[in-house]
Order: sequence, then structure tokens, then C-alpha cells
Amino acid sequence: MKVLIVGAGQVGSYLASLLIKDGHSVKVVEMREKQLSNLRQEIPESSIVAGNFTDPAVLESAGINKADVVVALTPTDEGNLVVSTLARFEYGVKRVIARANNPKNSWMFTAEMGVDVGLTEADLMAHVVAEEMSLGDMMTLLKLNKGRYSLVQEKVHPSSTVVGKTLRELNLPDECIIVGIVRKNELVIPRGNTALFAGDEVLAISYASEVKTLADLLEQGK
Repeated sequence: MKVLIVGAGQVGSYLASLLIKDGHSVKVVEMREKQLSNLRQEIPESSIVAGNFTDPAVLESAGINKADVVVALTPTDEGNLVVSTLARFEYGVKRVIARANNPKNSWMFTAEMGVDVGLTEADLMAHVVAEEMSLGDMMTLLKLNKGRYSLVQEKVHPSSTVVGKTLRELNLPDECIIVGIVRKNELVIPRGNTALFAGDEVLAISYASEVKTLADLLEQGK
């Protein structure tokens, strides 16, 4: 996959190094001397394009017209929106991801501005902290479909009401499905007649709003 990252602060440089290790073709546009110096220590020189973030000529030299994904991580929201609109409407990039540095500006990072996924670090951190506080021992392993669904893992508590019940007997939320059970380090493929036992590690995919209900079902005395 061809990825263009515009802006190489800590997030951009780290993302670039990860993608390169995974075998993707990556170009990074950066104009700040300090960031360029740090970037050269992280990724090959051939992946770096020095120049103005929002200059179409610079973006073209970095291959924006051939990119599968553009990630806008400049230090200003104005810059990220300019990059996003150019990527989508001028160069037809199919996937555009942009960061809103100021959470108050996140409302502008929409499809109308060329943004497929708008990210706000402060907002993401706040939601993660709030979610982890509310879910007890349940772990969120993966977010799916822009965060609408989650792959979660939870251990069945010995006093949970689900102990000894089969999956078809459980009152699971409508938007939730158990996709695996780890029992004594062995994976059990769940069937309707599969029973749950204390200590089972349950893997489930659930709609975000139903995750707390699932956690309550598997935990102590719920």
C-alpha cells in the first residue's frame, strides 16, 4: 500500500517507521528542520520529502496522486484540512485520515472537507480512559468500523450467573456475538451447546453501546 504522511512529529515519524517495517511504501512530507533531523534517524532518506505541507507541487513530488492513503498530521488544523481537501478532491485519494489538533475543531473534519476519519488525540484518550474505568476487568483488544464495534476479552468470574450455562441460554445483547473461548490455554470454538466455566476467557465482538452490558453479564454477581 502507498501511504503519504504529511507532518512528521512524534506520531507521524512513529507511524512511518511502523508502516515501513510492515512493508508499505511510505513517503513523509515535513518542513520543520528539527523534525526533519529526527526523522532521518528513524526512516530512510528516500522516504522523506522536505517542503511545505500544503504546496501542491511538494505533495505531487511525494506521490499524492498515486497514494492509497493520505494521513494529515501537520501541527495546525488548517493545514490538515487543506491537505485533506487537496487529497480527496484534487487528487482523488480513496482514504484520507486527518488529525484535529484542537478538539473544538473536530466538527470540521468531515467528508465534506475530504476527511474519511478525523482523529482527536485528546478525545481518543478521554474515551479510552472513561471506557477502561467503566468496563472493570474487560479488555478492549480492537476497535472495528470506526469504533462502532469492539473486539473484547473478559474472564468469567467464579460467581457470575453465566457459569455452567450454555451459550444459547445466555441473555446476550442483540448486537453481541461470542467468537471464541480460551480455556486452559486452548481455543474452544463456540457453539450453541458450549457451556461457560469459571476462568474461561471469552472473546466477543460487540456494538460499542452493548460492551458494558456484556461486561456486567460475565463479572462477579452480575
